[in-house]
Amino acid sequence: MLHLIGYVIAGIIAGFIAGKIVNKSGSGIIMDLILGIVGAVVGGYLFSALGIGADPGLGLNIYSIFVSVIGAIVVLFIYHAVIGRRTSL
Repeated sequence: MLHLIGYVIAGIIAGFIAGKIVNKSGSGIIMDLILGIVGAVVGGYLFSALGIGADPGLGLNIYSIFVSVIGAIVVLFIYHAVIGRRTSL
C-alpha cells in the first residue's frame, strides 16, 4: 500500500513539473496529475529495467521525484504525439 501511495504522491508532483517542462503551460491540472501518476509508474519501470537504483515508489525523496519526472516526460511526449496525430486527421 505504501508503494502505491509513494507512486501517487511522486506522480502528482512529477505531473506538474513535467507539464511545465514539456509544454510550458501544462495540459490542465487533472490531465497533468493523471499523466504524472502514469509517468511515475513508467519511470519506475524504466529505471528498474535499466538496473539504475532502487524502486522509487518505496519512499518519497528526490530520487523518486526525478524518476517520476523522467517517466512523466516520456508519457507526455507519447500523449502529445498520439493526440497530435488524432487531431490532425
